[in-house]
Amino acid sequence: MTELFDTHAHFEGTDAETVSVLNRAVSSGVTRVMAVGGSLSLNKGVETAAKCGADGVKVWKCIGWDRDQVGKDLPTLDYTGVAAVGEIGLDYHYSPDTRKAQLDLMARQLELARDMDLPVVVHTRDADDDTLGLLREVPSRGIIHCFTGGPRFCRELLDLGFMISISGIVTFKAADNVRESALVVPDDRLLVETDSPFLAPVPLRGQPNEPAFLVHTARFLADLRKTRFEDLAAFTTRNAINTLGDAK
Repeated sequence: MTELFDTHAHFEGTDAETVSVLNRAVSSGVTRVMAVGGSLSLNKGVETAAKCGADGVKVWKCIGWDRDQVGKDLPTLDYTGVAAVGEIGLDYHYSPDTRKAQLDLMARQLELARDMDLPVVVHTRDADDDTLGLLREVPSRGIIHCFTGGPRFCRELLDLGFMISISGIVTFKAADNVRESALVVPDDRLLVETDSPFLAPVPLRGQPNEPAFLVHTARFLADLRKTRFEDLAAFTTRNAINTLGDAK
């Protein structure tokens, strides 16, 4: 069976629910998953996924504070055994009024990740210029997750050395810009993800997403890029491991 690496999945269910999700992932060929935090509950979900696991799947851990955590009293996190810091980033689509606070929170975590020599997992929406400016100010490495921008923004992020991760959005009818961007990413810089439980790909759109659904996005991307599905699965998995290291 062809094996895939879901580089971005959130977990907030019970231990039993998490085990079920991971078992379904393995059955679909998703044998590697990065569990991603961003809030108190999501960071806890990362630990649940890492603790529960499932036969045949490896879980990487990523914890941090996302843009919605600005203004909150945030505890110090224990990054022992963590593969990346995140998700962090900027989102002006829903919260442009917290721009400065978002920038401050992201900058602190970029510096923390640099001090620990860890990659970052970055969310960016309607914040192209500020994202680029901050990543140039605090040189970093890592993943731009769930990329939704156009080719120009994509190329600028590639120039900074970042990996570009494509989610199920690429299968959506109105996502021409994402498809255009997916075509400019070199094979050695491309990743795939679910961003579960959000953004289930066509033909499962509207359902709660989960790592098992990654196969639909990967097959769509392979067709779009005119490459074999098996080859895309192999190089995106290799890229993820090169970026994140081995699971702890």
